[in-house]
Amino acid sequence: MKNIKISSENKLVIDTDLIYYNFHNLDKIKQKVFYETENNYIQFHFCIGGHVSFQYNNGAYSFSVGKGNSILLYNPIMNLPVNAILDVNTKLVSVLVKIEKLHGLFSEDAETIPFLSDEHINKKYYKENSLSPKITAILTQMMTENISKNVRKLYHKGKIFELLSLYFNISKEMDIDQCPFLADDKNVKKIKQAKEIIILKMAEPPTLKELAKEVDISLKNLKEGFKQVYGNTVFGFLFEHKMNVASNMLSSKNYNVNEVALHLGYSTASHFINAFKKKFGTTPKKYLNSN
Repeated sequence: MKNIKISSENKLVIDTDLIYYNFHNLDKIKQKVFYETENNYIQFHFCIGGHVSFQYNNGAYSFSVGKGNSILLYNPIMNLPVNAILDVNTKLVSVLVKIEKLHGLFSEDAETIPFLSDEHINKKYYKENSLSPKITAILTQMMTENISKNVRKLYHKGKIFELLSLYFNISKEMDIDQCPFLADDKNVKKIKQAKEIIILKMAEPPTLKELAKEVDISLKNLKEGFKQVYGNTVFGFLFEHKMNVASNMLSSKNYNVNEVALHLGYSTASHFINAFKKKFGTTPKKYLNSN
């Protein structure tokens, strides 16, 4: 196992309360990453490729994070030095933020963030999350940036703030008081099931009638409920999801425009290009080159 040396290539101290790390194991053996931290830093670890294992407190605690997932760690009682083992071809982005810094960013809404509330401010915290396409796209951009040295800190600071805003985005999916329909828990489950179905079948989605029948709900309740829960129509939501997937695939540099169009279920590349331009104001090719 090879030890990775921490250098300016994989560590960027943006300011005294914000530190950014990125690692990509291109070797044919596992790599080990170790660095010290202080107990007033919150740790965010994002795995966008491969698999990484974290060891804490001399091996007393172990966390495994695979591709497309993240962990958040905070322990105000003791320091948590990062001791991670990266499998071959693992891509890892880590962000360390001082608790005071994060509290300042969310000062007006601190009670909505569990570990920032007055009740939990001095308690240990651990949370696992899956990465959304938007978050994955930001992380990929951060790892593949080619920014001049004089603006690199500014670039990453902006990206980290964007990343945190998406990570802590408070869901407004359900407002029971405003929508009596959603008080029916069975219907809520059916609406969420409908969402999962169209995501799973995004290349060949069912019609609204077929979708309503599959989840056993009336067409009227499907339309109204979906709009209330997700703030969009069924196919409006599907379009946004497809465009997020497209952005993620293009940013990865592993797919060309035709492959993305085919994956998303567009009959021709031109249809996909028109849809992408409608969403992002640029063509997929230009977007690909810009990244």
